[in-house]
Amino acid sequence: MKKSSVRNIIILISVLFLIASVFIYDYYKTFHYANTSFNQSEIHLYVPTGTHFNGLKKIIKPYLNDSLSFFKAATKKNFINNIKPGKFLIKKGFSNTEIIHSLRFENIPINVTFNNLERLEDLASKISKLIEPDSISLMKSFLESDFLTDNQFTKESVFSIFMPNTYEFYWNSTSDDFRNRMLKYFKSYWTVDRKKKAKSLNLSPIDVSILASIVQRETPKVDERPTISGVYYNRLEKQMKLQADPTVVYTIKQKNGFDKKIRRVLYKDLRIDSPYNTYKYKGLPPGPIYMPDLSSIESVLNLQNHEYLFFVADVSRPGYHIFAKNLFQHNRNKRQYTNWLRKNKIKR
Repeated sequence: MKKSSVRNIIILISVLFLIASVFIYDYYKTFHYANTSFNQSEIHLYVPTGTHFNGLKKIIKPYLNDSLSFFKAATKKNFINNIKPGKFLIKKGFSNTEIIHSLRFENIPINVTFNNLERLEDLASKISKLIEPDSISLMKSFLESDFLTDNQFTKESVFSIFMPNTYEFYWNSTSDDFRNRMLKYFKSYWTVDRKKKAKSLNLSPIDVSILASIVQRETPKVDERPTISGVYYNRLEKQMKLQADPTVVYTIKQKNGFDKKIRRVLYKDLRIDSPYNTYKYKGLPPGPIYMPDLSSIESVLNLQNHEYLFFVADVSRPGYHIFAKNLFQHNRNKRQYTNWLRKNKIKR
């Protein structure tokens, strides 16, 4: 073979090797080189529902060393046309392939915890900070007329289905996803046995939740709740007004704003005209005045059988109460409380 031919073969091989090297380098750079630009060990990306190419660019670009190579890889893997919403984990040093895999297949579920809420609006505000829907869309879903009618709820009583706990959701869950999951949990909680207990008290599951909300607002002491539940049950059975101070506090807040802190109920407050005012109207209010926890609900279902009809705060044991079977005993017990209020100059 002539030297010129050998030389040409060597040149051709060199060129091919160079082309192959460029191709291999470009391939690895596009798909397998680390392409993150943040100091933390990992970050979470939130991709809203309906995000398209330009939207993803704005979300992910600050976290990439080379955005061009990422979108080149995303195009070749047909991810650009299959962008999914959700919460995704990106670790420091991830390659484009690893980032795309995470964004495509690894939507991370999150824990949604709520409790100690006073109104449906408070719940909507809380949940809107944890998952994608805003509070307006959540409220719209909660109060959707077909949903209320189909499940025999009112706009006041529907608050009962939201039972405090920790639940697992995807960040991009819809308002209806959240609402329907809560309804499913509510129905699963109300087993045949619990429904029988409620029925034996002439109460529906909604009634139990409403009464439990009052009981919980009366005392933070879990061990005392069955006793207080028994008092209110006795009043209902005798067709007495419940005369529950927490319902009056609720009506004051309805009137003056729920950011108000009420330490004392005045006689003038008992005249506020609201269906929630149990000093003015007999029976249960139209909906919960608070989100009762499971211990409060169970305290109603397993209420204590006794003859008490009255109770007043026990100033010697904060959080607890003194119980009475008749008004004479109650008025005697009440003096220690009113004296304490005067002594501490608590007017409102």
